[in-house]
Amino acid sequence: MKGSTRLGVVALSFAATLGCGGGTRVAVPPRIDLQQHEILAIIQFTTTNKGELAPLTTQRFVEEIRLDQGMIRIIELGTRDEALAEVDKKRLDPSAYKQLGQEYDVATIFVGELIVSDIRPAVSITTDLSKLGASADVDATLTVNMVETATGASIWSRSASVTKRVGNVSLFDGDVDFDAEDPEGAYGELVDALVFLVTEEFKVTYARR
Repeated sequence: MKGSTRLGVVALSFAATLGCGGGTRVAVPPRIDLQQHEILAIIQFTTTNKGELAPLTTQRFVEEIRLDQGMIRIIELGTRDEALAEVDKKRLDPSAYKQLGQEYDVATIFVGELIVSDIRPAVSITTDLSKLGASADVDATLTVNMVETATGASIWSRSASVTKRVGNVSLFDGDVDFDAEDPEGAYGELVDALVFLVTEEFKVTYARR
């Protein structure tokens, strides 16, 4: 799923570039050089929804920012609760970021939140509407921040929103469940679309000159 989605996006971008007229097609370096912010760390993104959305989105984000950045060093700190427990903190405030930076010798930390809203199930399973499922149209927003551990200040942030149809979705008494035997098949396209948009500044782009 991931490979085909990325290849499709690249193909469309290349076709659009070819249609822009003459000139030489040149590579433009990423606007943000992550090697200047090493060593980096990432806390697993949060989400209010069930299933494997949070770890999958975090994994895809890490893979995507590595594409054009060379050998960057990234330490995975686990979930937010796990990271906070390491420094005996209750919330991610400047003091917590500073302690995490000292504990893991990292200069910056990525944190993110995935919000899934306006679930519109496509198929009704039960007549009393207590369980809806099979597939659904989903509105989702991913917001990511890069925080400097020395100060706790956000030095970069980006958000993106998409609407996608996902499979293997269940709704029990208003509680959305994305858990599926094949999570990538269920919502891989949704995650890929969001991650592609928020990581634009870390990747090589192309322009006609």
